[in-house]
Amino acid sequence: MRHAAKTRHRDREIDGLRVHYRESGEPSSTAVLLLHGFPSSSYSFREVLPVLGRHVYAVAPDLPGFGFSDAPTLEEYEYTFEHLSYVVEALLEDLGVARYVLYVTDFGTPVGYFMVTRHPERVLGLVVQNGNVHEAGLNAAWDAPRRFWADPSEENRAALPVWLTSEGTRDQYLAGLPAEVRELHPRESWHLDWERLSRPGNTAVQFQLFCDYRHHVARFPEIAAYHREHQPACLVLWGRHDTFYDVAEVLAYHQVMKTFEAHVYDAGHFLLETHGHEVAELLVTFAEDALDRAVVGR
Repeated sequence: MRHAAKTRHRDREIDGLRVHYRESGEPSSTAVLLLHGFPSSSYSFREVLPVLGRHVYAVAPDLPGFGFSDAPTLEEYEYTFEHLSYVVEALLEDLGVARYVLYVTDFGTPVGYFMVTRHPERVLGLVVQNGNVHEAGLNAAWDAPRRFWADPSEENRAALPVWLTSEGTRDQYLAGLPAEVRELHPRESWHLDWERLSRPGNTAVQFQLFCDYRHHVARFPEIAAYHREHQPACLVLWGRHDTFYDVAEVLAYHQVMKTFEAHVYDAGHFLLETHGHEVAELLVTFAEDALDRAVVGR
């Protein structure tokens, strides 16, 4: 049995910024690309990267504004999910990655879906973990954000949940969890997130991305068309206690995707914090099957 691969921590200059990324396995033109969500970073994938690296090349970048990548202010940089998607594509090109299995979660989801709809031929498989692309997955927690997107008045802004704080960062991890699941969460995760989020100007950056999320919601019909036409092999992983994205999202994928597998866990929004080992083993099987299909299809 092969031992877990070592994770390497590296930086590259992309789009004029220093982009930090973690990688594991032997560099290859095919890879597993892991895109983190808010308010986290590639640190989310610390448990799955060494396991994946025994079998495939795996890459997990910190998006600009997150983790250890550069975080210029709003005055210095264009923060949209579409722009961030071009940064990730440029990183992959620099690394020599032409095709990939894509893992998305939370804010990584709009980034990844810009990439797959632009270049569907590059996608070997799609893994979605607590990330939303259907109306079914947007529960009542999104009512206040929708009102604000439609009318960004001071009144509607004041009605938004308070999340860009130390306590709000912690709640991203723990909200809605039963006690036996809460105690499985390592506390350093949200402390690291807040240390990076609290850099000067960064909460404004994150609020800008939250505002841009409305454009992701507006793209749901385009994303649905991509699913129907291209039918990538799809693995959906879900923490059922997620207070942001409803578990109905899983069924929405199931209704369209022909090659579909789903696993629902007794977990929250940050599934990998409590079930990293279980997910890693599933990812290995899914990625190897996707790469085998790619070889046969050549």
